[in-house]
Amino acid sequence: MTARRSRRSNDAPASSSAPWACPASADAEPAPIAELDEYARAGRGWVAVGEGDQPIGYLIVDIVDDAAHIEQLSVVPEHQGTGVARALVDQVRTWATDNGYPAITLTTFTDVAWNRPLYEHLGFRVIAPDDVGPELRAVRDHEAALGLEPALRVCMRLRVHE
Repeated sequence: MTARRSRRSNDAPASSSAPWACPASADAEPAPIAELDEYARAGRGWVAVGEGDQPIGYLIVDIVDDAAHIEQLSVVPEHQGTGVARALVDQVRTWATDNGYPAITLTTFTDVAWNRPLYEHLGFRVIAPDDVGPELRAVRDHEAALGLEPALRVCMRLRVHE
């Protein structure tokens, strides 16, 4: 398995029929190809590839409150638990450090066994509600508007440098 910056739209699944949606958000679909292309062009998309250079995971990043914010991290089910997510997060950690961002943030489910614990294992810590910045708060508000229950979501941060 190799994790690298995404360069083209075929680095990620082309349709919702691909097994990319995280079971925690069963209605979630992979980002549309045009959106993934935008992230790739901006240098804020990474892909993990397996045999035959076939994509097995991807991660896309926004900038939120002057931090690299993981917008989406998806790994095909048969490769979950094999270090793919760690490799992708490591790529973002390097990118964030190289680009002067002090932290990586994300929002995730609190009630799914492999979400919050995975991120805590990777060094992320829960952000106290009063410490959530205005842009990250807007991300949470947008998630709630999409139907994600706020009580089941948490904001997390990984400091990459001071």
